[in-house]
Amino acid sequence: MDARLPEGRVDRQPIDRPRANAIGTSGTAHASSIREAFERSADLFAYAQSLEPAARERDADAIWMISRVYEYCSGFAMAPAAFDRDTRTIGEMNMRGSAAMVAARERVSDRCARFVPQDDLSPRMIVLKRVEAAEAGSVAAEASLMAAGEPVKDTPEYKRDLVERVKKSEDPEAYSALAPAMGIAASGKTEYTGAVAGTQFSELAWQLAACRMGMDCTSDSALMTSYCANGGICSSVPGQDFERFVFDAAVPRQGVDVINDMVDSLMGGKRNLK
Repeated sequence: MDARLPEGRVDRQPIDRPRANAIGTSGTAHASSIREAFERSADLFAYAQSLEPAARERDADAIWMISRVYEYCSGFAMAPAAFDRDTRTIGEMNMRGSAAMVAARERVSDRCARFVPQDDLSPRMIVLKRVEAAEAGSVAAEASLMAAGEPVKDTPEYKRDLVERVKKSEDPEAYSALAPAMGIAASGKTEYTGAVAGTQFSELAWQLAACRMGMDCTSDSALMTSYCANGGICSSVPGQDFERFVFDAAVPRQGVDVINDMVDSLMGGKRNLK
């Protein structure tokens, strides 16, 4: 497809500060519009192509959202027939959660149907696109690279600074992208001393903060769909959003206040009472 990067290694350029936040002051409406379109689009191939002109102009959020399409559709696009065959098998197993997982996988198949293996939506291609987005100024892309173990700079100072820049950005996409890096993966690392980091609750807190800051975390969102379709982590309650799912299935009762306090601290002490 047109939005695909060419083959070959993309050299990373040092990034001390992004040239523009993914959702900076002047681009808030633009970023919000294309992010909402990602969640609404029934044809993610066409959606990614529609962003290509902006991506060629080094629009950080357009490049970042193309990378999100790559990630969302990767499992299907790399082997569509095998993906659909596995979906049927999961349905035939008729286990608890099978119906929800089948529904999530069918949603992915439908939205990603025009991608083919030749589009090469591989993990390598996702990293390349996110390096491009980071170089254009996307804090969310920088966060996702660090979460994937591919930080722009592999130094404690850079990592500590990035955590602070994500918080200052108030960008829910950046919070969500950083979440996996702030969970168990951060345990014992001195660069995260004093940060919300190092436990399973920490990862959930960053993701919940993203949801409360405006990221789509509804039952049919890309977030919930990917958890279910790719990891089999599915809500047994139809229509349940990410926050209700977390407090229903992932956090014991005595941990509710702990994780809410973490979320509050990430949001500057302003709790979004829902």
